[in-house]
Amino acid sequence: QVQVREYGGGSVQAGGSLRLTCEVSGRTFSSRAMGWLRSAPGKERELVAAISSVSSGEKVNYVDSVKGRFTISRDNGKNMVYLQMNSLKADDTAVYQCAVLDTFWGGPNTARFWGEGTQVTVSS
Repeated sequence: QVQVREYGGGSVQAGGSLRLTCEVSGRTFSSRAMGWLRSAPGKERELVAAISSVSSGEKVNYVDSVKGRFTISRDNGKNMVYLQMNSLKADDTAVYQCAVLDTFWGGPNTARFWGEGTQVTVSS
């Protein structure tokens, strides 16, 4: 069973930065696409960033609303994924969950395993 745990959320003012960290158990980490989901009240859960497996070249992609502000990366030696979030906006307020994806950019329903989430609150 794969276990996913994320941390690093918090409260910041608009324009600030946060770095989320995700730890993943299991021996097949480098062969899996990874992503960050977010859920906010009144909004559908969305896949905001994803990074493909090592064999697929670790491609990255982002939802339009975070392009140029968020950066996803992975450390395959440590089984960890990161999400660097800069220039945060109030609209980024959400619970962020790290996920193991069945498909690199197939949407939130392709998440196979995910953590409990970490709250990010951005005040304007």
